[in-house]
Amino acid sequence: MNPRVHRSRVTHDRWLVSYADFITLLFGFFVVLYAFAKADQKKQAEISPAIDGAFRSLAILPDATPQKTNAEPSVQPVMNEALLSPSRVKDDLDQIQRELEKALSEQVAHHSVSIQMGRGGLIISLREAGFFDSGSAIPRAETLETLRKIMASVGRTPYDVRVEGHTDDVPIHTSEFDSNWELSSARATRIARMMLALHTISPDRLAAAGFAEFHPVESNATAEGRAKNRRVDLIVLPRSRIDLAAARSGLGSGAWGRITDRDQ
Repeated sequence: MNPRVHRSRVTHDRWLVSYADFITLLFGFFVVLYAFAKADQKKQAEISPAIDGAFRSLAILPDATPQKTNAEPSVQPVMNEALLSPSRVKDDLDQIQRELEKALSEQVAHHSVSIQMGRGGLIISLREAGFFDSGSAIPRAETLETLRKIMASVGRTPYDVRVEGHTDDVPIHTSEFDSNWELSSARATRIARMMLALHTISPDRLAAAGFAEFHPVESNATAEGRAKNRRVDLIVLPRSRIDLAAARSGLGSGAWGRITDRDQ
């Protein structure tokens, strides 16, 4: 018998095994990287507040949380105004009026402040003679205490406040103001900024506007009338406009409607 000849069979596909192993290891590597990335995000979210708190406790970073004091209480509205009936709005504003007439009795007696119910809300008038020098938009020092008393009653309610600046019809032209428009607007803005500084009302409830001499409460023909027209009005008003003056006089349910013209 002829001996069998064994020939070795050489294959050229062994590289596929190594390639498959490499791909598997590469896939595992990226899975591990992804897992580490997710873990880092979670750890960063946990560690960041801890580091921030530690730095603040050491006074390295300033505390961003506003501090509350007894002199400047936070605003806590009694309830959402949308849930209040017209009669409840009138009762609330009547209560505010009584509180302010008592708190500002001295200013009311000296005619530097007047408080009355208008068609759209409660009107608190600050006369120029008691709060501003002639031709100036800088409030006097005593203005702050008066505003503090006003906002103690108004700030805890859900109602808006519109600050309106008014002048008489005597033209003004100074280095600071070219007309009564600028003067009335500047006075209203200054008062609004002082109110915000008390931290008793949120900015979204506050508005300021200047009306110059075009909405007088008295005739400008006399000195007394012009003095009453030079004023800053704080109008406490509901967002759903109602005729409070008419409701008070007992004109019936028809008086509770939306007012499209001015409130006085």
